[in-house]
Amino acid sequence: MKNRIFTLALLTFLAHGYNFAQSESGDGYQPSGTNQSGKQFPQVNAEGKVRAQILAPNATDVRLDIGGVKYKMVKDKDGLWTGESAPQDEGFHYYQLNVDGASVPDPGTKYYYGAGRWGSGIEIPANDSEIYSLKNVPHGLVSEKIYFSEITKDWRRCFVYTPPGYLTETDKSYPVLYLQHGSFEDETGWASQGHANLILDNLIADNKAEPMIIVMDNGYAYRPEELEKSKSGGRPASAFEDVMMTEIIPMIDAEFRTKTDRTQRAIAGLSMGANQTMRICMNNLDAFASYGGFSGTSNYPNSDEIDTASFLDGVFEDGVSLGKKMDVFFLSMGSKEPDPFPWSIGAFKNMLNKQGIEYEFYESPNTAHEWLTWRRSLYQYAQLLFKK
Repeated sequence: MKNRIFTLALLTFLAHGYNFAQSESGDGYQPSGTNQSGKQFPQVNAEGKVRAQILAPNATDVRLDIGGVKYKMVKDKDGLWTGESAPQDEGFHYYQLNVDGASVPDPGTKYYYGAGRWGSGIEIPANDSEIYSLKNVPHGLVSEKIYFSEITKDWRRCFVYTPPGYLTETDKSYPVLYLQHGSFEDETGWASQGHANLILDNLIADNKAEPMIIVMDNGYAYRPEELEKSKSGGRPASAFEDVMMTEIIPMIDAEFRTKTDRTQRAIAGLSMGANQTMRICMNNLDAFASYGGFSGTSNYPNSDEIDTASFLDGVFEDGVSLGKKMDVFFLSMGSKEPDPFPWSIGAFKNMLNKQGIEYEFYESPNTAHEWLTWRRSLYQYAQLLFKK
């Protein structure tokens, strides 16, 4: 394998934030699982409330900014600010601290790339966290592959999950899932916030999913001339489909032991990534037989106005022909998704029903547009893949 391998320390402790400082305060607060090693704050209690602290003796106003609400924090005589939030939903959430008007990461947490920046994240324990927990099972490897794109004229990278046994069973080849992040996130998301490797490790150990390779790349890709447009206020056209089809997939097939038949290749994404991968899949049915759209589908008009003959730029003549080509067509969303997702995904499902296209639908209970929705979606989707 001609790639630079790194193991996320102790099977992605760095990415997944297992915290050794597990002392509990008298009022039930415990350090978050995303804390830096040895840090006692931020903390979470059984209600899902978040308590944060920061030392800022010269500050005059400090707030905990989480879930779209800025909670006032209180300073003690030593300049230590403490504040608490209202109960938060289960799962992973981005947050920040606001110090005299400046938004900054919490120095107590590990940092995650989301909302277009590196910042803090916190884990509210979920009742089904065992699906992505670190367990005493065989573990795969997450490796980093750096490559130069002739399309974007820039260096890029992807993260590649290889399942348990890949390094020792050298005569075995594997199917591949191409898995994409959402808006203002990057290629680190699925192996960090998403726990994709732990989800697959656990599924494979339970014989619930086929051993597979997962490739996680950056969905932001532009030709240099398109980036020039953005300097004058224009919107650059994405080149990600071309990067995926002409650079990423050939590279992965050349450097990893992959099964290259379309039935052994799947694609999926969340939110923006669901839109991107929908179009990539539908435009390249000779390359993919399975699709997963988590909290997203594709941009199209209102369901009552859909012209089925022109669905996705006229790729298909009818739903029957599409249905015969797809092994898995999977859609999902959280039960608390905000607008426009309930409408848009519902309209898309209506269109599929009208065309007679079979699909699987999963609704994550009590989650919104967030990583717990997408972890659960991957857990469900991966179990369906490569069974035929």
